[in-house]
Amino acid sequence: MHRKKIAAALAVATATSLLVAPQAQAGTFARQEIRWQRCFDPVPPGFPPGAERLECGTFTAPMDWNDPGNGKTITIAVSRTVPRGGEAKTAVFTNPGGPGGAGRTMPLLYLERPKLSENAEIYGIDVRGTGASNNVTCGGFDTLGATDPRDRSRANLDLIHRGMELQAQFCQTKSGEFGRYVTTEQTVKDLDLLRQVLGHKKVDWLGYSGGSWMGAYYATYFPKTLDKIVLDSNVDFTAPWQTVFGDFGMGFERRFRVDFLPWVAKHDSVYHLGKTAEEVRQTYERTRARLGEQPVTLPEGTYYPPVLDLTLAQGLYSKYSFDAAARKLAELAGAVPAQLGAQASYPDATTATQLSILCNDTPFRGGRRYLERDAAQDGAKWPLVGYYQVMGPCAHWDRPNVNLKRPNGIGVAPTLMVQSERDAPTPIEGARKAHAGFAGSRMLTVQDEGDHGIYGFDNACVNDVVERYLVDRVTPPGDLSCPGVPLPEPGQRQAGPLERARELAARLGW
Repeated sequence: MHRKKIAAALAVATATSLLVAPQAQAGTFARQEIRWQRCFDPVPPGFPPGAERLECGTFTAPMDWNDPGNGKTITIAVSRTVPRGGEAKTAVFTNPGGPGGAGRTMPLLYLERPKLSENAEIYGIDVRGTGASNNVTCGGFDTLGATDPRDRSRANLDLIHRGMELQAQFCQTKSGEFGRYVTTEQTVKDLDLLRQVLGHKKVDWLGYSGGSWMGAYYATYFPKTLDKIVLDSNVDFTAPWQTVFGDFGMGFERRFRVDFLPWVAKHDSVYHLGKTAEEVRQTYERTRARLGEQPVTLPEGTYYPPVLDLTLAQGLYSKYSFDAAARKLAELAGAVPAQLGAQASYPDATTATQLSILCNDTPFRGGRRYLERDAAQDGAKWPLVGYYQVMGPCAHWDRPNVNLKRPNGIGVAPTLMVQSERDAPTPIEGARKAHAGFAGSRMLTVQDEGDHGIYGFDNACVNDVVERYLVDRVTPPGDLSCPGVPLPEPGQRQAGPLERARELAARLGW
């Protein structure tokens, strides 16, 4: 559906809903009870004192408040803290903004504010669409930051705008019917239903950022049921969202130039990014440009130009975040070489190499119809990952003229093959075929075992056979077997050879 049609539909829905009294909309939904229970036991490490007081529950709301009797409902997850004495003077609904932020941890923020938390029931709400409430989803697809928006070439703009179109399609398709009803209007009706379920004539509101928008609309729809309203860090809730986000760039740039850059320059002895604000900005620009040519992978992730931009933007939310942002910029400025070599490394090199080998080495036969049929067949048999097709891209690959010789083992020294019986990525059926077709090979079968990567770990029998072969130069006279290692008890943790290698690489940023 086009955006204009969506807007028109929402306008009609809004006009229609205003003709129905809120109490009539709630109907029997207001008579339900929330069954409260502790959110966690024990309290996770690092949580504030008193966190054991946080209770969680759910209530049911119509999916569509404009047609509450159609039988379609959703679940809203909520939390609360109550005064130690059990008697509260008020009830406060909180919201962290976003819009769309999950809010059930919000009451924990006020445990160290006893004047509030010991006098009020404080509620956190995962509004419809997010958190532990009924969710909408884009299927994991997110185009933001996928490519550098500074690149204004036609090819890159095509990527950006196709990505945006895909984002909309992913979100609307994956969220299904429910996605049409994740709106401010529907949400504030959920909030007032919560008020009724709790049995409160009035409640207070404490909302931050996008929560100022929500609070303003809640008050607009239900002016008689909100008592005290706190809107912290406000958006222009009198204007459309497009206007609100139209000022986004301006606000960040001002904060960046007026506060952050001069602060970093003032502390050049710490960060070494420049003695003036302009020098710091130029360091940022140079670092950003180099990241475009050579991404840098650190333990927490990979930094491209958009990731650097978003990291610094995040650091501008609080002055207490300046230090971390400046240190990350300094780390990246030092991590990117001033003179780049002829080749660049990329974090998805493993995947790209895999596909290149798979698709270049040998022909792939079949197109879309084949792939669809094959996925359906395999998926029906092996639903966990049978529908996935790693070689799917090969159906569209412009394959070079490669003609590999077929291995047969003739003239090759005796080969030891180690294979567990239930290896997942490299099943034993394929290993057995290879063994049969490769002259002079010996297979060491690890029985009752499914690990992928056996030697060099915890199987003494395998280690002995392999090392006798490798070190002692003793070739097994024929095929043989070793018992597998029993499955561990819960909580036991060791890293196999392949996993250990990946862990070490990650620590090094390789």
